[in-house]
Amino acid sequence: MTTPVRSVHTGLAQRLVFGPQALDEVPTLVREVGSRRVLLVTTEGRAASEGGRRLVQRLGRVVVGVYAGAAPHVPTSILEEAVGAARAAAVDGIVSLGGGSCADLAKAVCWFLERESGAPGSSFVDRPLIAHIAVPTTYSGAELTSYFGITDLGSRRKSGGGGPTIAPLAVVYDPVLTLDLPGRVSAETGMNALAHGVECACSPSRTPEAEILALACAREVAVALPAVVDDPFDIDARTKMLRAAMLGGRAAQNAAPGVHHGLTQLLGGRTGISHGLANAVLLAHTLRFNLTAIPDEAARIGDALGDPEDPAGAIDRLRERLGLPGSLADCGVTIDDLDAVARMSGGSPSISANPRPVTEDDAREILAAAY
Repeated sequence: MTTPVRSVHTGLAQRLVFGPQALDEVPTLVREVGSRRVLLVTTEGRAASEGGRRLVQRLGRVVVGVYAGAAPHVPTSILEEAVGAARAAAVDGIVSLGGGSCADLAKAVCWFLERESGAPGSSFVDRPLIAHIAVPTTYSGAELTSYFGITDLGSRRKSGGGGPTIAPLAVVYDPVLTLDLPGRVSAETGMNALAHGVECACSPSRTPEAEILALACAREVAVALPAVVDDPFDIDARTKMLRAAMLGGRAAQNAAPGVHHGLTQLLGGRTGISHGLANAVLLAHTLRFNLTAIPDEAARIGDALGDPEDPAGAIDRLRERLGLPGSLADCGVTIDDLDAVARMSGGSPSISANPRPVTEDDAREILAAAY
């Protein structure tokens, strides 16, 4: 695949606040975006944490409700509850505190409320109906993008939506909030950040800025993530890893995902495997599948990971270094699950955007290699 010569880069209207104790900037940001009635979207654990309590205290009366039921892969039943809570409280703003599921749930609530209003945003110059300020506590990168994933538990299928006004208006990155993140969760969500870097760096729709950010993300993850797992209280490593997640999320704003994120989304909806773990197990295999179509891009990815000759091998060695499983079978995925995901792959917009065409048989072979 040759380097794209034509691209359209959209710079989203976002303020990114980064650094220790940045959490204390949230009330100022709420005022700046004009919100007076805010719903906090989070999990029970994060709501009860020191950071969660401090956030509610600092926001004061502007918080008119707390929805603490966010769950992995955003089940549609949870989304319905959160939309109902936001509607009942007549909110004009949302603050999400937590990992990718919290950010996705908040974005989905904003999206549905916009459509209920009859005036959904249709252009990147439109202002969101509901202002969203995201405070990530993992390395998912979901806090920066304008799309979200939701899961129908009945059909066990994960899909999504989004639009030009759904990306959060502000994101607050406070490395201190990640210090209590378990090592395993750090490793899994860190591999999600790496997947953003790898996939964006070879996306046919990437812009020059997106490619630079994507490679910087991969380079940072390769160094910082092992340090985080070795010493979860290393604030310097945590800071670098959070920065890497930010770089990957920024890259994803202007580079479409491909077969990798398409398959991980479908696997998550089908089996419930965490998104980060699915990324960790599949990433080397999806990159190997694409190698013939992206030789130059793969070399640049390998250079960022310390091995220009074998980028997929570098990913595998990193996963092993982090102590994460190497097969889908070890994660509870069954052969029937692989067949179901392969059959669904043809309907995935992400898989359709892959740099190398992907048939149902191709999807099945990738999954089988990871099994």
